[in-house]
Amino acid sequence: MKIPQLLDTIAILKPISVDRLSLMEAEYDFNSALPVGLVGTIVDIHQDNPGIDYLVEFADSDGCEFAIAYLKSNEFLTLQYELVAA
Repeated sequence: MKIPQLLDTIAILKPISVDRLSLMEAEYDFNSALPVGLVGTIVDIHQDNPGIDYLVEFADSDGCEFAIAYLKSNEFLTLQYELVAA
């Protein structure tokens, strides 16, 4: 399995509650969470004693950021665009 890297594209595996989000734009209505399957980009990686946190940016189809959140690797799937030999 590939270790997530800076600028990797990811998809959320678990809903991310709004209390974990920053920079939410008022025009977006998330109800209570970002939905499973939403795609984002890793923009920073923080390594602390309890583990690694990935800062993920979520943007609309125009590229305008609407939210960011710190995620653990078990909360997302790194997307691949090329076949990689094992």
